[in-house]
Amino acid sequence: MNRQGVELKWLLLGMFLGSIGNSFVWPLTTIYIHDQLHESLTVSGIVLLFYSGANVIGSYVSGLLFDRANPRKLMIGGTLLATIVMAIMILFNGWPIYGILLTAIGFFNGWIITMVNSFATRSGRDGRYVFNMLYFANNLGMVIGTTIVGPLYQYAHGNVSPMFLITTILYTMFLLVVLFFFKDSHQSTTQTETNNEQTTSIKLPQANLWINWIFFIALVVIWTMYEQWASNLSVFMTDQGISMTKYSLLWTLNGILIVIFQLGLTWLNRWINRPYAQVFIGIFTIGFSFVLLLYAHSYSWFVAAMVVLTIGEATALPTMPAIVNSLSPVAVKGKYQGILNAFSSIGKAIGPLFGGLMIEATSYHILFVICAVSIFIMEIIVLLVVKVKRAKTVEY
Repeated sequence: MNRQGVELKWLLLGMFLGSIGNSFVWPLTTIYIHDQLHESLTVSGIVLLFYSGANVIGSYVSGLLFDRANPRKLMIGGTLLATIVMAIMILFNGWPIYGILLTAIGFFNGWIITMVNSFATRSGRDGRYVFNMLYFANNLGMVIGTTIVGPLYQYAHGNVSPMFLITTILYTMFLLVVLFFFKDSHQSTTQTETNNEQTTSIKLPQANLWINWIFFIALVVIWTMYEQWASNLSVFMTDQGISMTKYSLLWTLNGILIVIFQLGLTWLNRWINRPYAQVFIGIFTIGFSFVLLLYAHSYSWFVAAMVVLTIGEATALPTMPAIVNSLSPVAVKGKYQGILNAFSSIGKAIGPLFGGLMIEATSYHILFVICAVSIFIMEIIVLLVVKVKRAKTVEY
């Protein structure tokens, strides 16, 4: 049992349940708003922008509060309110209440994920192992959820109420895990006040700050470009005569490969301790997936590009929060995990809009070139900052 009273297995179970629940919500947003609520794709984009914006705020606020208040109560409050919002959407999912409640879900999802990651920083185990396993649990849930949600939505003839019912049940199970297995740290009021003073007065070494912030900026760039896969690439593929079913299968492949790669990396990390090298390799590989898209004229090329993307994703994205964790003092670990999740959400928020504007102004191939070049430039900047600052960093 760690100092916050949460064993890793309960964090993983919570992440897994939440991931399945979310997979019943986000894949349907665009098609539901457009086909069932009869709103434009622009309106769908705005709703997703508000969802991601609320996610940014939820991530940042919960990260700050984790270091200053009782984490268990914050976790219970966020999970309970998320469950209530999901339950309301079973009955009320018309327009515009759907968009409003989805924005609230975005806030609480950001809140919950940051809380889980912040609890993970205090697990007392190797950071890379912990964040690899959390990423594994998240993607395992995504594979299960996205595999089920499509046929279920079709069977329900476009009715989303069953999806929100299932999500409410999953979140209720998540809430029970929090109530029974997320224990109080028995921290006194005096200790809390002392922690608050420490949190406001702590200053990270300059080298630590440089690396943390270059990672935050890199995540904005990476997720902005990555989101092209989740949004605009579906249109690009269907324009080439490839079905939506085959596009959806790419994401099933992505989830399965992440589960496999995460297990492999977790095993490999027992003998090889090169987290920065993993980040460099991962960022480069994500960028290279867009190079492959320039030559993609058949489905096999898209599969190859997705495999390359997934290798980069599994290698870099769980390792970056682990490094940020190691460079952050205990009293502000929650704060920096919150900032990291917030910056990731910024990239996810602006990605579809950025891609749409680039496609309208130029073409898909120019967009892919911009994505690849932006990621490669970001990689060079990260390399330079780490090379100059790493020797001066202090690990906690």
